[in-house]
Amino acid sequence: MKSNESVKPWIRRELNVAFSRKGQPLWFRFIKWAVILFTAWNYWQAPYFGVCIAAAFLLGLALHLFWRYKTNGWTKAWGGWDDLDSANK
Repeated sequence: MKSNESVKPWIRRELNVAFSRKGQPLWFRFIKWAVILFTAWNYWQAPYFGVCIAAAFLLGLALHLFWRYKTNGWTKAWGGWDDLDSANK
């Protein structure tokens, strides 16, 4: 288990990468959230909605962890992600 002192920089790096303006353009974020909210609004009463939300969460987490692994903890560019400045703030 990491000590509290080593966890703070790790969380700060994750947040810097997640909210970097260079990671995804603003228009892409807008369309992404519009599609997510529209889909959720249309299907929230479906019996399989909870399973789909859980599957989307697990897929997103797996993709995040894979990308983090390939970028060596956001320290090197890989697969289109090259915003090293936000990771090293």
